[in-house]
Amino acid sequence: MHALVIDDFEPVRSLMAEILTGIGFTVDEAASALEALDLIKKEKVDVALVDWNMPDMDGREFVQEVRKNDAYKDVRMIMVTAETAMDKLAEALEAGADEYIMKPFTKEVIVEKLALTGITMPAASE
Repeated sequence: MHALVIDDFEPVRSLMAEILTGIGFTVDEAASALEALDLIKKEKVDVALVDWNMPDMDGREFVQEVRKNDAYKDVRMIMVTAETAMDKLAEALEAGADEYIMKPFTKEVIVEKLALTGITMPAASE
């Protein structure tokens, strides 16, 4: 399984990548939504963990952009953000996100949200 972690804050991006690698994912990282759009065109991605607040294009806009293309309809998208207002949660889901993780997060929360999107843990399938 291949995950794409998109966050402009390197420590958070690295933590998410470390968690995902530890449970068996191959992980690519992007520091911006624009960089992620380039990566998703080159690599088959099963799940993207997307930060909401980024320069140039925010996470919601990224999700909307990806959802416009049928080639990526099977990519699971999880918004990962410090935005805790219920209207933001609704906005993310309306944009096409499959799930929503609020920062700060734990490995257990990430695993739970992946399962809720229908992603089978690679380490569990070995």
